[in-house]
Amino acid sequence: MAAPHAIHEEFPQDAARIHDLKLKDAHFARLLDEYDQVNDAVHQAESLIQPTSEAAERDLRRKRAHLKDEIARMLSTHSVG
Repeated sequence: MAAPHAIHEEFPQDAARIHDLKLKDAHFARLLDEYDQVNDAVHQAESLIQPTSEAAERDLRRKRAHLKDEIARMLSTHSVG
């Protein structure tokens, strides 16, 4: 089961753009991978699977938000096709 806030949940209307960009843009693909890793770390911290300090958890959330913003920016400028 995927962690909450998976990218497909955050941008359900952009599934085709996400798929297209992931195949065509290596930078975007790396952003998605990094987002997934950070999102999993946030989920593990929140679920107490991986106990984490409040400061470290806050930093992870900020990093996830930054990555999500960058992904959103790239999605907004990309048309499928």
